Amino acid sequence: MADITMTRLHEWMVILYAFSLVFYFIDYLNKDKIAHRVAFWILTVVYAMQTTSLILFIVETRRFPILSLFEGIYFYAWLLITVSILLHLFSKPSYMVFFLNVIGFIFMTIHTFARTQIKQSPIGDALISELLFIHITFAIMSYVAFAISFVYAILYLLLYKILKKRKWSKQFVRLPSLQQTATGMKVGVIIGIPLLMISLILGTQWAHLVLNEWSFFDFKIVSSFLILILYILVLLAMHTGRLRGNNSAWANIFVFLFVIINFFLGSTLSGFHFWV
Repeated sequence: MADITMTRLHEWMVILYAFSLVFYFIDYLNKDKIAHRVAFWILTVVYAMQTTSLILFIVETRRFPILSLFEGIYFYAWLLITVSILLHLFSKPSYMVFFLNVIGFIFMTIHTFARTQIKQSPIGDALISELLFIHITFAIMSYVAFAISFVYAILYLLLYKILKKRKWSKQFVRLPSLQQTATGMKVGVIIGIPLLMISLILGTQWAHLVLNEWSFFDFKIVSSFLILILYILVLLAMHTGRLRGNNSAWANIFVFLFVIINFFLGSTLSGFHFWV
């Protein structure tokens, strides 16, 4: 029973850690104080859970968790989250905290869903299935965020055309403002990027656990990372002002078409993505 509880604790740590990264990403792109506070408090909860697990291990085994690679990974993840919280408390918010937590999340995922952990856990098979479930859930949530950005891009182009031609209608009053659509486009991308990144990290770990033969050059993997890179480039261009107005809307529309292709066609060309 205790083993199951600890396994579930680690699983929840990964999920909460993932949402903390999403809010940190939103904060650093938009300087959002609410997102900043939410990210920090979620991270604090993860840290408390991680520290509790660490203390219980030390009490039970009467030694420090550094005598094996499996233990060392967990301790390393704990140190990274410790440093990030100290930086958060005693220095100005910076990208350093976000990137430290990305690394910490990767190592926490490796530890939670490592082969050693799966073999030792009484619910190992269920853990693998849940890893796949979490991976797919985060992927779909990222696609939803990108879809929202796509819709706002369409609305932006529509509004721009109406305003340019000055052809008002009764439906016009129900449309958002041009500024609202531009903000909606950007926010959708900002939320979608960390969700997709987390999904890819979890998916890679699942493939490493379950598949005897798999390649990073699998079509679905390559296309998913390509979409992530394209959205990052679009976001950077929008953030620096290189993409504005209609150009930013068209960029979001074209990249979302790649998302649709990846969603429906990517899995049919993949060696192991059969769920579509």
